[in-house]
Amino acid sequence: MREALFVKQNSEKWKSYEQMQSLNPDELADRFVDITNDLAYSKTFYPKSKTTAYLNGIASLLHQSIYKNKKEGAAKFADFWKSELPVLFYTYRKQLLYAFLFFVLSALIGILSAKYDDSFVRLILGDNYVNMTNENIAKGDPFGVYKGQSELPMFLMIAFNNLYVSLLMFVSGVFVSIGPVFFILRNGIMLGSFEYYFFSKGLGLESVLVIWIHGTLEISAIIIAGGAGLVLGHGLLFPRTYTRAQAFIKSAKDGSKIALGILPIIVVAAIFESFVTRHTEMPLWLSISILSCSLAFMLWYVVLYPQQIIKRTQTP
Repeated sequence: MREALFVKQNSEKWKSYEQMQSLNPDELADRFVDITNDLAYSKTFYPKSKTTAYLNGIASLLHQSIYKNKKEGAAKFADFWKSELPVLFYTYRKQLLYAFLFFVLSALIGILSAKYDDSFVRLILGDNYVNMTNENIAKGDPFGVYKGQSELPMFLMIAFNNLYVSLLMFVSGVFVSIGPVFFILRNGIMLGSFEYYFFSKGLGLESVLVIWIHGTLEISAIIIAGGAGLVLGHGLLFPRTYTRAQAFIKSAKDGSKIALGILPIIVVAAIFESFVTRHTEMPLWLSISILSCSLAFMLWYVVLYPQQIIKRTQTP
């Protein structure tokens, strides 16, 4: 191949490698392997050209970036949540957006179904739950279900259940993304019918102020877990320039990091549900503060902070 054609075919790729230093170690490694392959080709056929010198410079930069970002011990552990996980949120922002849109759509389906079919809420939530909640409403304690068990056993049960559901949503992505969509739709419909039930009883605002103390983090984690499942399925459906096996391995690695990365959020949501939500008599300002802080944190950590990291890693 003539040198001019070699440069023309690869120049855009080389520029992108040179201009943006990724914080994702897997991506850095892939880039380093790719650029060293091009460098080896250039050294073989154009050993004294400017192209070879240029590629050698990019390879050196990537090599330095790999070892600069190599962390050990506690620093590596902290760096995962500080940079690697947010970068994954940015990389797979489309899958997370799709998961969010699917969830909103399914919640609307749940609301409309409950509105036009009186038996739908019982079908989704179960007769026992509806009957118990009706009794609690009659007693003047509509959210008494959160007080029926002591804090620690309730925390362990909720945390385990939510961790199981989230990991199941991720693993189900192996079925070419059908699994996560199914679980997202099911959870969204359940939430929509659940909220409509309380609004129909004149307890809509109160339900938001009480239930979303833990629900803000819990639902956010469910959506992200669904997004991780879509990431897993994406590698099978759209391998691009990789073989299907290579694409699946990469998407499985990235998706598992996202699914495992949200475990602390799930645990905190379980703590809120077990230890905080039960205090339905708490001041209005405190409930609003918890809700606002939880929502602001999720928007910042999943949407805004990853964009800031990417901008910082781009050279002017």
